[in-house]
Amino acid sequence: QVQLKESGGGSVQPGGSLKLSCALSGSKPAKICMGWFRQVPGKEREGVATIDSDGKRAYADKVKGRFTISEENVYDILYLQMSTLKAEDTAMYYCAAADVEPHFCSVNHLRLFGTWGQGTQVTVSS
Repeated sequence: QVQLKESGGGSVQPGGSLKLSCALSGSKPAKICMGWFRQVPGKEREGVATIDSDGKRAYADKVKGRFTISEENVYDILYLQMSTLKAEDTAMYYCAAADVEPHFCSVNHLRLFGTWGQGTQVTVSS
């Protein structure tokens, strides 16, 4: 069973950068799909970025060109490099994993992700 643990959150000024990490432990599925999601109190959790078992990346429109998802050592660690941060990026960020075919690996398929980390808070404020 996969377990996920995020780290790297914190406070940063608008325009700044942060890099989140997610350590995966346990047995990885063959068709692994991993993603970053975020949630603000009172709002639904939303997709930020995903990477499928073929290495294909997908991003929410809100973060395209500013955020980069990557992995290390065949998904032992998942990263989210965030640049040019805005106040509206403030949220709790969650790492998640799914066992799905690549064409289902998407920021829009939140319900397919069955394993979640505990989250790490990102605050963007001057």
